Amino acid sequence: MKVKMMQVGPIGTNCYILEDGGKIAVIDPGDEAGRILEVLEETEGTVEYILLTHGHYDHTTAVPELHKALPETKIYIHQADANGAGNHLFPLAGQVEDLHHYDEGDTLPLGSLTVTVLHTPGHSPGSVTLMVGDALFTGDTLFAGDCGRTDLRGGSWEEILASLGRLGRLEGNFHVLPGHMDTSDLDTERKVNRYLREGMERK
Repeated sequence: MKVKMMQVGPIGTNCYILEDGGKIAVIDPGDEAGRILEVLEETEGTVEYILLTHGHYDHTTAVPELHKALPETKIYIHQADANGAGNHLFPLAGQVEDLHHYDEGDTLPLGSLTVTVLHTPGHSPGSVTLMVGDALFTGDTLFAGDCGRTDLRGGSWEEILASLGRLGRLEGNFHVLPGHMDTSDLDTERKVNRYLREGMERK
C-alpha cells in the first residue's frame, strides 16, 4: 500500500492518493483538481474510486472536475451527506450524477486491500472513517490531538464523542490520517487526545 498526501484548498484539506496493485483511490479531493490530476498522472495505475469521508465543500470541491476527467471512476459518499444540493456546506449533490453510497460495514476492494467503512457521525451526519490495513482515514472526526467541530449543520457533540470512543477502542495501533493538519497514530491519540479519551470513557 502506497499513500501520498497533498494539502489542497484555502484551508489545507488533506487529500490522499492510495495505491495498491495498480489500483488507485482518491480520498477527499477538496480542491485543486488540476494538481490532483498531475499527481495521478505520476502514479501508475487505474483510478477506481473517489472516496469521501463526508460531504463538506472543503472535501468535495474537486469532485466534479475529477469526474469529468475520470468518468469511469466510482464516487462514494454516505447517504446522509449526499443530499445538500444548493447548500454551500454540502454542495456535491446535483453536481455529479451516479453517486454511490456506502455505510457502516461496507467494503470495497482495492488491489490486495480492503477498504472498510465505519460510520462515525458527529462532525456531520454522514461522516465516515475508512479503515485500510493499518491506516484510518478519519476525515474531520479525529485529528492529531483534537477532533472536528460540531457547530455546523448536522453536527452533534454527543455523536462525535461516541464516534471517537469507538475509534479509540479499536484493537491495536493504527496510523491516523486526518482531513486536516498532521498525521498521528492511535496509541498516541489514546494518550494525549482529551476528546478521544472522553469518548472512550463513555459507554
